[in-house]
Amino acid sequence: MPRATNSSASRARRKRVLLRAKGFRGFRSKLFRYAKDAVRKAQTYEYRDRKRRKGQFRRLWTQRINAAVRAQDMTYSRFIEGLKAAGIEADRKILSDLAIQDAAAFSAIVAKAKQALEAKAGAASA
Repeated sequence: MPRATNSSASRARRKRVLLRAKGFRGFRSKLFRYAKDAVRKAQTYEYRDRKRRKGQFRRLWTQRINAAVRAQDMTYSRFIEGLKAAGIEADRKILSDLAIQDAAAFSAIVAKAKQALEAKAGAASA
């Protein structure tokens, strides 16, 4: 009696892996043995980089805000401190978008932050 190998499931698994490896260079896209490792590695990078992308965007937004705020004679850290003092709760993504799209609205927010910092400094000295 021949041995049962469940060949249809094995073939389907190999086919699935080779489809995921499509576009890889050389035998990493042709041979199951190497494609399997390449796909597993690609999936770990995929997972890691989905997390990293969030940090990269936050850094981009911070740079954009910093550039826009420095154009109005203020530093990024003082601006964020002023926003907290003024009770303005806008995230960096929104602030960055405002700095690019709507300069007038961003200038108004910067003015509010400056006001709040002056009030905070006045309260501390008094």
